[in-house]
Amino acid sequence: MLSFGFTKRRLFLAIAALSVFLIISNLIALSDTDITTRIDDLRLPGLPKKPWHSGEAFEDSPGPADAHPISLLMSEADKSWRAYENSRSTTFRQTVGKYRNKYGRHPPPGFKDWYQFARKRNVHNIDDFEQIMGDIRPFWAIEPRILRSLAANMAKNKDDGVSTIHIRNHKVVKVNNGSWRSETLVTLINKFIKYLPDLDIAMNRLDQPRVVVEWDTMQQHLKKELETRQTPPEAIDEFSSNLSGLLNMTSGDGSSSAEDPEWYPAHGKPYMNIARTACPPESHAAKNDTDTAEAENMYKNRSGGIITNFNRSSDLCTVGPEIHDKHGFLFSASTVIATKRLVPIFGECKVNVNSDILFPANMYWMHDDRYDYSSKHDVKWDKKQDAMIWRGVTSGGVQLAENWRRMHRQRLVMFLNGTVMEGQEVRILTEQPEKRGEYENYRQFHPSAFARNHTDVGFTEAWGCVPDCKFYDNVWTLKKPTPLPDQFRYKFLVDVDGHSFSGRWRAFLESRSLGFKATIFREWHDSRLFAWRHFVPMDNRYDDAYSLLTYFLGVGTPPKQRTTSATNANANEKAYIARHDAEGKRIADQGREWAKKVLRREDIEIYMFRLLLEYARVVDDNRDRIGYSGDGAELDKYDGVTIPHDIPH
Repeated sequence: MLSFGFTKRRLFLAIAALSVFLIISNLIALSDTDITTRIDDLRLPGLPKKPWHSGEAFEDSPGPADAHPISLLMSEADKSWRAYENSRSTTFRQTVGKYRNKYGRHPPPGFKDWYQFARKRNVHNIDDFEQIMGDIRPFWAIEPRILRSLAANMAKNKDDGVSTIHIRNHKVVKVNNGSWRSETLVTLINKFIKYLPDLDIAMNRLDQPRVVVEWDTMQQHLKKELETRQTPPEAIDEFSSNLSGLLNMTSGDGSSSAEDPEWYPAHGKPYMNIARTACPPESHAAKNDTDTAEAENMYKNRSGGIITNFNRSSDLCTVGPEIHDKHGFLFSASTVIATKRLVPIFGECKVNVNSDILFPANMYWMHDDRYDYSSKHDVKWDKKQDAMIWRGVTSGGVQLAENWRRMHRQRLVMFLNGTVMEGQEVRILTEQPEKRGEYENYRQFHPSAFARNHTDVGFTEAWGCVPDCKFYDNVWTLKKPTPLPDQFRYKFLVDVDGHSFSGRWRAFLESRSLGFKATIFREWHDSRLFAWRHFVPMDNRYDDAYSLLTYFLGVGTPPKQRTTSATNANANEKAYIARHDAEGKRIADQGREWAKKVLRREDIEIYMFRLLLEYARVVDDNRDRIGYSGDGAELDKYDGVTIPHDIPH
């Protein structure tokens, strides 16, 4: 009996173990989360609850870990994000009402079709298209026939760097002066082209943005737009047909009096000379009586130089005077063909003073291993290296033996290089000895050893030099290219500009690593991303880089554990900041989760569809009399809204 009972128990335990194994295997098979993450997140009864970043809801994230500026900024970002989340419309009725209240106009024709298109693709925030509305707004001050003439004829001179896409009868019938950019954009437009009227779309072929309207002129445009706002009850929910001025598809000619976009070349010239004309008179860039400290107070914390306002940190009217000779685009751009005239040209990026119409960059839409996220080597956070990685070529502007040290990519590589920084001192934050959790500036930190242990940055190719790149021969030790998936073995991914924006940014956000971002360029998705909740903002001068890294990685020895001899022998021993690894993982996790919701290919389709509806209306001769004038009630059933019978509707 004893033997039989023991055998039964063994059989029972074996069956139970097999059952548990099968259950876990099925759970993993149905999930996109790796097995180690799933197992780590299992919690046995009686054991303490794991930190929020082990799978708890982001909304329940804790308050500031301490009084460090980054901890406080993370808390503020959480509040801003929650307000953003709580303000979202959930029905067509709400969406239409919010549109009219905010913009003083009816939504454009086709808005109901766009709304359903977006909902079918699980749009996260049906209201957040601020970039589109801001880009289109000044064009209400220009006559539609002039806009159509400009768009139709902008690609006539191939040297101007413009492609035009021509839509007729719900098909792209022609592309003038095409390139891979226009070819890619056509595949995107085809996703919703059946809803579009006849259009001519001018697209920038160059890396650099184009339109800089002078401040006073832009204010006049915006004033006129405001004055034209109206919501006529008899508005027609369809676009006009047979508009004049579109490119003739038979002869290839536009109107006999084609409008001149007034392009002028400014290759390699100081861009701030152009940019400051679009800045407000009281701005740092336009005035001569403001200093660096005054400008920095608008976007940086005096403690550690931490960025407090990411938009301001890329605003050339604020930071331009400080970085005019520290960013290749601003002093040695390879191609700048600009205009002071407000012309309707679509572009992938721009700086804050530009009036180009932004659309999602083709690199985000096309499939390319250099820019697409892959989970192949994206290990979980605690398996990643405690280091920052960057790889790239020496792009960013025309490089000469006399100017390369001031280029933005070259400065990054030098500043994060342990050999170059030997004997140098930088500012970081250190915990105050008598006030635990509070911090002060420490300006005598020697970063060389820290950089050797925690940074891996370097160029893979020298490129873009005049007359050639031989002056780099005794400067750089070129590194082997590191494929994008391999970079996800590191905890920290730093993203900086090239000739213009960086196409790797979305993949960085999608990864389990933490993205650091320094840029002067604006992109379509900026209003959707919250600095300090989804990524770490970094100054374009990189003077905050070591403050950021030492916050997440920690440095030094707590004051009570130091020896007097060690402190006297090493200035770095006077600095101490605790490791904030959980905070780093928190931002990385939140950025990854958010990218899955708002930066998908479906979101690009939704954005571009909405953009072209708004554009199609502003170039329509009847733009003040067309639009959706209903209250949205016809989609109540679609939205699952139940209206009580005793309430009129």
